[in-house]
Amino acid sequence: MARSRPRVWLLAACATVLLWASVAQLVAVGRLLLLFGVAGDAHPSPPPSVLPPPRIYKSNGYLKISCNGGLNQMRSEICDMVAVARLLNLTMVVPELDKRSFWADQSNFGDIFDVRHFIDSLRDEVQIIKQLPESLGARDSDIIFQMPPVSWSDEKYYLHQILPLFNKYSAIHFNKTDARLANNGISTELQLLRCRVNFHALKFTPQIEGLGNKLVQKLRAKGTFVALHLRYEMDMLAFSGCNHGLSPEEAEELKKMRYAYPWWRDKEIDSQAKRSQGLCPLTPEETSLVLKALGFQKDALIYIAAGEIYGGDRRLEPLRAAFPKLVRKEMLLDSEVLHQFQNHSSQMAALDFIVSTASDVFIPTFDGNMAKLVEGHRRFLGFRRSVVLDRQKLVELLDLYTNKTISWDNFASSVREAHKSRVAQPSCRRKLENRPKEEDYFYANPQECLANSSLCS
Repeated sequence: MARSRPRVWLLAACATVLLWASVAQLVAVGRLLLLFGVAGDAHPSPPPSVLPPPRIYKSNGYLKISCNGGLNQMRSEICDMVAVARLLNLTMVVPELDKRSFWADQSNFGDIFDVRHFIDSLRDEVQIIKQLPESLGARDSDIIFQMPPVSWSDEKYYLHQILPLFNKYSAIHFNKTDARLANNGISTELQLLRCRVNFHALKFTPQIEGLGNKLVQKLRAKGTFVALHLRYEMDMLAFSGCNHGLSPEEAEELKKMRYAYPWWRDKEIDSQAKRSQGLCPLTPEETSLVLKALGFQKDALIYIAAGEIYGGDRRLEPLRAAFPKLVRKEMLLDSEVLHQFQNHSSQMAALDFIVSTASDVFIPTFDGNMAKLVEGHRRFLGFRRSVVLDRQKLVELLDLYTNKTISWDNFASSVREAHKSRVAQPSCRRKLENRPKEEDYFYANPQECLANSSLCS
């Protein structure tokens, strides 16, 4: 955020959040200390060397999981599957990461997360091993059963449908794990375990932590800063079908890419309809107008937390013209240092995750997995300021302004009014019966693990 005085709406909203958070954290501090230790730093100090005593239980079998998706989607999947392993009294194998998705990142779990810390920090809940015993043939269908669990399932599904399978099989391999555990209706104990995995057990490797903290230090030396998750990358545009502001040639290129991936179900997409429903990421041009309307000044330091922007520097030009102090990790770190992360999108995303959780303000232009996971992390760290954009309302206002139907002053005041209550603050998840995709995501607001949990019981 710029050093100049912020707009009144933002100041008032932040004061409210701070007051809420302070009171709530005082009420719940004992609980948080007991579960996770002090949760005040972006990257807490390492836990003491004394390990918790291992939980002694009779294992019902082995659970092997293959994650799918990008880094943050896989992160939530791992949290879910640890909870399932605990529920069913299983021995869990260190997760396999997705190597076949669009990003084709060949990173293993240990290339991103600290394996030893993951195993040791959860030993009082679940036994975790690095690989299946040799006695279990990797492809032996009589011993290992492969299946994807049903999406958004509750505990009853796993207890009544999955656990009995271990009477026949020694191990089960979940070959898809995205969104396989419900947001709500899960016992508090398992919800707390999901948080424990997310906020404590899934610790990045020392190499990634060190480089991420170096980025934060470099930014801090320049003053306060905004982390902007500008989700305007090729994969997002291709698979969402959003082509607003693109040339016909660019739109055709992205359409061909979408058709080239047989696993992507939606082929013919009405881009205009999706955009009007708020289902498209904001363009860099739209983002620059929204940030100015929200009160960010020209000297604001803005870190782009994203991969390669589609269209490169040319597409970023309107945003850079509005905010000259626009930086990326490639501008802050030596190319030799970053070289080891090239072609490893998940490792690069881990750096952006560290910066985003530590920033003074976090603003995502699309509510994908990273936006949701970072928002939840920032809530856990004391309700750090995150601005959740109302894209449906913004698209309406942006079109009115660009068509010269309304003035800049009218546009700016309307944007601020629409976002007065959209600075992340203590709140309860919105639940929708039989519509889990549309309700609030557990990892964006893990209320059971936050200081305001008693308000949502």
